[in-house]
Amino acid sequence: MPAPRVRFTDVLSAPTPIIGVIHLPALPGYDASPGLDAVLAHALADLGAFVAGGVDAVLVENEGDRPHRVKAEPDTIACMTRIARAVVREAGDLPVGVEILLNDPRASLAVAHATGARFIRTDYFVDRMERPEHGGEMAIDPAGLLAYREALGAAGVLILADIQVKHARMIEPRPLSISAMLAGQHGADAIIVTGDLTGLAPSMADVEEARRGASAVPVLVGSGLDDANAGRLLGAADGAIVGTFLRTGGAVDAERLRRLMDAVHAVRATRAG
Repeated sequence: MPAPRVRFTDVLSAPTPIIGVIHLPALPGYDASPGLDAVLAHALADLGAFVAGGVDAVLVENEGDRPHRVKAEPDTIACMTRIARAVVREAGDLPVGVEILLNDPRASLAVAHATGARFIRTDYFVDRMERPEHGGEMAIDPAGLLAYREALGAAGVLILADIQVKHARMIEPRPLSISAMLAGQHGADAIIVTGDLTGLAPSMADVEEARRGASAVPVLVGSGLDDANAGRLLGAADGAIVGTFLRTGGAVDAERLRRLMDAVHAVRATRAG
């Protein structure tokens, strides 16, 4: 199998790629859901805004499903499959990813493979972490996840894996560099570093520590990137996943997206020079 950086750039070929997050409203099965047709329309509207703004990929997440289920129910998998397939069709050559929250990377892989999506994000991969409000320790099985990907015939679907992810508590604390090293050793195609909460960026020290541990595996900023800190953080990271900053009132904010991409293009110009 090619090295992680080669696999990553085969799918996300732009320098310092920016992945915009399509935050879905609540899916059918939740009282707050506006219905599948409305969720699908929201997803395609987000996609159109991201394409117009020049992002390099999009990630479809069932963010509005509150409370999140730890494992996906059949209705969630079915709805995510329909929505992801529609987004993939409309996205053309733009890579599409899938994450089914809260902690079901196998479901994400199955949906990605069935719909033509190119990558998944998983919040829990090698770190033992707990979320007491969701039943305690989150299940991790990196070897099993890679074996499942192989069994599906989905070897081309990238696994973007968080380390020491926001909102959860480490059960066995260790340096971030060790988590990054282990994620790479267990087959992550990229490693994601987040701040402590949604919308908070990781420190430069954390990004640099993850980089030291990750070796040849790409490192992505997974929260808090904006136009003010992009020049600094993307000097150390290989790209970013951006969600909350780009939204105002539930929709993609075109002006925020423009400012962010201007900052990203400045980083790219500096690197190219």
